[in-house]
Amino acid sequence: MRGKFKSISVARRLVIDLMHASVPLVVVRRTMKLDRLVQARSRLKARPGWTPIVAKAFCMVACEEPALRTFYLGWPWPHFYELPRSVALVAIIRDSFDKEVPLFLKIGPADEMPLAEIETIIQRGKHAPLDQVPTIRRLFKIMRLPLPLRRLVWAFTLNIGRQRANHFGTMAITSIASLGSETVVANAPGPNLISYGMVRADRTMELLLHWDHRIYDGIVAARILQKLEDVLNGAIADELEASATPV
Repeated sequence: MRGKFKSISVARRLVIDLMHASVPLVVVRRTMKLDRLVQARSRLKARPGWTPIVAKAFCMVACEEPALRTFYLGWPWPHFYELPRSVALVAIIRDSFDKEVPLFLKIGPADEMPLAEIETIIQRGKHAPLDQVPTIRRLFKIMRLPLPLRRLVWAFTLNIGRQRANHFGTMAITSIASLGSETVVANAPGPNLISYGMVRADRTMELLLHWDHRIYDGIVAARILQKLEDVLNGAIADELEASATPV
């Protein structure tokens, strides 16, 4: 049966390169009980999305858990590289490109920002002209390079701790909960990837932490998820209650 050749879009080329650059991740799941958070969010007229909420909470936990701000680097010898701050990335879709390909948008230290500011950054990343979204514009410049040059760029950024943080962050968030599904297994170049499902009627949410097992183990991952639930129902709920006009 004869088929046909199809070119690979620049956006899809980025996903392929990211899979090539991905680290070995292990997954742990926790059912988050988010009674106070869901109640606080439901009372607001302007409700931040779940992605900025989870991003900020995770970065707040990372303040107390240095392992969440640590890379495993293999060059020039195997070693860990700990950062003083978190760098969050979130998966977005830009209508001006391939609408089925997610792009990772750099947020930065989400724990140092109000939720409204994180939401604004995400919306700008989705809809602003490309020249106003420097992190995505830079990625697309790299994706237009020939494959051997792209591999050299990835090798450099993956093995220099500071550059790895700038390009791949210390954590990333992706979710297809709005479509009624959740990502169970995923790969990423960063050491931590969060995916989450829909908020159920009983105010619970399935949250999955994909982490680089070379850096920390399951007992640490379990502790991190417990702390994450506490922060979501604590500091994040406090901010929601205090920040916006009630319905």
